[in-house]
Amino acid sequence: MKQKTFFVCQSCGQRSLKWLGRCPACNEWNTLVEEAAESVSRKKKSPSATPVPLREITFTAGERRSTGIGELDRVLGGGLVPGSLVLIGGDPGVGKSTLLLQAVNGYLSGNNSSLYISGEESAPQIKLRAGRMNIDSDNILILPETSLENILSAMEETGPAVTVVDSIQTIHSEELSSAPGTVAQVRECAARLMETAKRLEIPTLIIGHVTKEGAIAGPRVLEHLVDTVLYFEGDRSHTYRILRAVKNRFGSTNEIGIFEMTDRGLTEVLNPSELFLSEKTTEVPGTSVTSTIEGTRPIIVEIQALVSPTSFGMPRRTAIGVDYQRVNLLIAVLEKIGGLQLGLNDIYVNVVGGLKVIEPATDLPIALSIASSLLDIPLKREMLVFGEIGLSGEIRNVSSSEQRIKEGIKTGFRSFLMPRQKRELSKMDEAAEYHEVEDIHQALEILRRD
Repeated sequence: MKQKTFFVCQSCGQRSLKWLGRCPACNEWNTLVEEAAESVSRKKKSPSATPVPLREITFTAGERRSTGIGELDRVLGGGLVPGSLVLIGGDPGVGKSTLLLQAVNGYLSGNNSSLYISGEESAPQIKLRAGRMNIDSDNILILPETSLENILSAMEETGPAVTVVDSIQTIHSEELSSAPGTVAQVRECAARLMETAKRLEIPTLIIGHVTKEGAIAGPRVLEHLVDTVLYFEGDRSHTYRILRAVKNRFGSTNEIGIFEMTDRGLTEVLNPSELFLSEKTTEVPGTSVTSTIEGTRPIIVEIQALVSPTSFGMPRRTAIGVDYQRVNLLIAVLEKIGGLQLGLNDIYVNVVGGLKVIEPATDLPIALSIASSLLDIPLKREMLVFGEIGLSGEIRNVSSSEQRIKEGIKTGFRSFLMPRQKRELSKMDEAAEYHEVEDIHQALEILRRD
């Protein structure tokens, strides 16, 4: 017997026994979503909690367990926590299923088993992918299933060490009459999976589809419900992928993991700076190299700019990998403060390799790349640039300057263009040149001089 349902407006909370296109209370359109009416017997299962003084609460940190993939462990905060619910989103074909299949294989130890639930692929398809990655284990249980009730029963019976659900949009509960992937189904399935994962202390990894805007499809409450939200980014034209945490209750959200897609699955990139500079050409106008901080890891990236006379009445501005509005701000500073004539030129800015950088330390390298392309003057090949630019043209300090310089020296850079430091930096390489500038004029003078 199906459970009774009702429809709730997502804007005002008005309830209705049937679906309506327009909410009669707030007059909003298409806001009524089907929800299950909780039965009395279900309510009796949860015992009442009593208030406890904060001082008397004892806490034992959950023992993390490695997935066998160092880059994934870094983003998770050190490994999987028992009972945690992790949501992974990304574009189709980016490698989400491949990553999790490798993770459950590395997570196993002894006689433990893992449960891989697939609502999109058949068992032979998963076997074919596992064969390409040389994964063959009797302890990885494959369950092609889309019924939530059957999935929860399988988790109860097998008691796996880790569970993967691929994907949450294909799972449906028989208690709801709506189709799989709808708001009601996604929310109900995620809530029931979380309840089971917490009760059985089974770390559960959920794959979520993304919309064309790049956000995880389904209700926003899905991201609030889970413990960790990871986004798997990458361009199909490039071989590497970036795993980024946007929410993590058990660790930092600043860390990223970098992988390379091969015919045998995903491999970890232990030195990303060499990856993004592997095709660095000789000294050419319009290029600069900077050190960006991703979590606790400095990464050396190349920023390119192309300035050319426009063929139309309105100059074009294109930015890939950096904030478009930030580029427009820097162009205005270069024109007003730096005295460069950019109003009649098309300007294109690109971060090589497809990496997205958003920190202010990339202001100075972006500005110098644009100026270098306009003046047709290349920067030194061994020069590393970083610094924030203010609206009055001043160069402001950024965090982790010594860490950026250390990474640059390790990668082979011997000249550094940076903001004037408030304290003297420890010279890690006495032969290196350190150019400390206070405003955009001094930075442009070094560009013209060198």
